Amino acid sequence: MKINKTKDVFGIQRDLPLNYIERAADRILVDSLDRSHHVVIYGSSKQGKTSLRKRNLKENDYIIVHCNNKWDIDQIHSNILKQAGYELTLSKSLTTSGKAKVKATFGWNLFAKAEVEAETEFEKEKEKITKSLDIDTDDVNDIIKALEEIKFNRIIVLEDFHYLKPETQKDFAIALKALHENSNFTFLIVGVWLEENRLIALNGDLSGRVKSVDADTWTQEELNKLIRDGEYLLNVSFNEQTKNKLIAESLQNVYVVQEVCYLICIENGINQTLEGNQFSLDCSKLEVFLDEVVSQHSGRYNKFITSLIEGFQPTELEMYKWILYAILKADDSMLNIGLRRSELNEVIVQKHPRGSDLNQGNLSQALTSIASLQVRSGITPIIIDYDSTLKKINIVDKGFIIWLHNQNLIEILKEANLPID
Repeated sequence: MKINKTKDVFGIQRDLPLNYIERAADRILVDSLDRSHHVVIYGSSKQGKTSLRKRNLKENDYIIVHCNNKWDIDQIHSNILKQAGYELTLSKSLTTSGKAKVKATFGWNLFAKAEVEAETEFEKEKEKITKSLDIDTDDVNDIIKALEEIKFNRIIVLEDFHYLKPETQKDFAIALKALHENSNFTFLIVGVWLEENRLIALNGDLSGRVKSVDADTWTQEELNKLIRDGEYLLNVSFNEQTKNKLIAESLQNVYVVQEVCYLICIENGINQTLEGNQFSLDCSKLEVFLDEVVSQHSGRYNKFITSLIEGFQPTELEMYKWILYAILKADDSMLNIGLRRSELNEVIVQKHPRGSDLNQGNLSQALTSIASLQVRSGITPIIIDYDSTLKKINIVDKGFIIWLHNQNLIEILKEANLPID
């Protein structure tokens, strides 16, 4: 019997868990990349988006750019060039808008060095090849030219796309059409949201050019298989009642399931595969461990509530605070499926000092920037996101719903100076 470490099976780790199971998302991702589609992997936080990429792509198949909330389109382009192997310095040339161009110099990068050394087998003298270009990093055509100049052929992964400012997301969606039509480069975009066609909503011309992969959905059958595979790898067993209750109370969140399974194993002294007969685990602390896993994020959840109370700055309408009010008034089932803008508006109008004088535009404006507010407040990953297509907010961190269920909502309402019914 092969001995496996419990931490390599259950729980969250940097590498792929040994009990990784393939889902429909894996098949869609592989098929889409084989057909050279641009791909968007979307879903709630900690639902397996990164594992999906690691499972189906080799490390030398792609480069990764981690997006930043302060970036404009030129900084996305610059970081793509850097990861591709270019060194960037300011040029004396100017763009048409008066900005200094960037001198992009390509010499050695890790991939190029490895390839040349393999070809020469250390028998030929290694020769440094340098390419230098003056480019406008705002201009997608210059980026295409620079990448083609070095015969770049890897997938470009943009992680944490949801951190980007709304206007930068839109600018990139426009640039992606040019990248699709004028080059053979493939992009894999990863973001925390539940909106299937986020990029198409930003630029309708991407319709048919971008394939979306839902990494959020975990069925009860898939989560059961995940636990069963872990049981086999460690030679242990959870009772059926515990498995069903864990999946239900985790709101089918794979992160919570994996972490609680890990804690139950450790509580039973299972640090690695147990030799001999299969061991029946004592699962009596299930509720304790569920609360422990969710409570690890209490600081972030409290900070999120504070950010909504304060907003970007003091305003007369305090719309973010009233969005919080509508969230606190909703039950778990409503939060799990998302709250439509019309539902939010109905709840807010009933108690807001301005009442029916409020218009939907006030609410829409706040909802559109709600992800930016969280990023600016240092709440990462974000907890709620606005789906502009379906006009509803989604809780993209299901742990928040579980956590909220166990909080004193009256105290939160009092702290926010909101009505208590």
